Amino acid sequence: MPFQTPILVEETRAFNRHWSELLGLLNEGLLDTEYSLPQARAIFELARKKELEQSELRERLNIDASFLTRILDQLSKKSLVVSSPSRVDGRRILLSLTPKGRRAFAKLNRRSIQQVTGLLKPLRRGQQRSAVEAMTILRHSVEPVRREEPRVELRGVQPGDLGWVIQRHGEIYGDEYGWNLDFEVLVTKIVGEYASKHKPDREQAWIALVDGARAGCIFCCQRDQETAQLRILLVEPWARGLGIGSRLVQECIGFANQAGYEKLTLWTNSVLVSARRIYEAAGFRLVSEQRHESFGHSLTGQNWDLDLTGIADLGRIEKSNRAKLHR
Repeated sequence: MPFQTPILVEETRAFNRHWSELLGLLNEGLLDTEYSLPQARAIFELARKKELEQSELRERLNIDASFLTRILDQLSKKSLVVSSPSRVDGRRILLSLTPKGRRAFAKLNRRSIQQVTGLLKPLRRGQQRSAVEAMTILRHSVEPVRREEPRVELRGVQPGDLGWVIQRHGEIYGDEYGWNLDFEVLVTKIVGEYASKHKPDREQAWIALVDGARAGCIFCCQRDQETAQLRILLVEPWARGLGIGSRLVQECIGFANQAGYEKLTLWTNSVLVSARRIYEAAGFRLVSEQRHESFGHSLTGQNWDLDLTGIADLGRIEKSNRAKLHR
């Protein structure tokens, strides 16, 4: 779908206006305090570390040096911030909050928590989850550099996840490869068979979360008594580069090994280069290829196998595979 510039831009601007008003960001004092938004942001950033270089604070706030100097002068006059030359490099300035500054942060932080709690409390649990997930996705999608290490975790499937798996496969593969609805139909069939014929001791599925938002998935299904099949690995575009695909694959390998399978197999297509690199690094080997017409395109399908009988120390294998991925 082409980028609908007027619609998307106006909706984004409308959201920004509404959110600014909702949080009172345009008020003279943020959270009914004497501090402006730039001053409060500086206090919040300085509270996260005992000391912070002035250049790093400027980078975190994304403001020019002269504006930051004015903010720091204002906070210094209020005895909230002190500065000193770096012990390593005298040209660098270290900033820290005074005891009064720490008390100011505690007040701002407490009122911010109360404000956001008040916004979320009237919502039903599902609405809360959707709102927070949407904000997480937005933050990670538009932020060019991750300033903090995201929280990545895996869990089993929960109500609503199966529909999400189908939807995101259809949308992502449509956007990135131009695949038609036939692919979404295939994913629907795979998910439906897993749900209706699930064998808990022989099959499992995982959802990857990044800061609480769904960011990927993988399914381990039984093909026969000796063979498991890795299916529908997916990582959201905004969550790539965090090692999620590799982690999901290793989880699938570990489960298949513990479930007593002798072999783990998968089917993919040659155009899915990033996924194939993960499979190869995990120890899979390409066993066959075949041309086919599917999903509105001419593709080369590939079958990959992993022998599980020789895996005695998964920890050692995973460490070796992670090293391969980063070469």
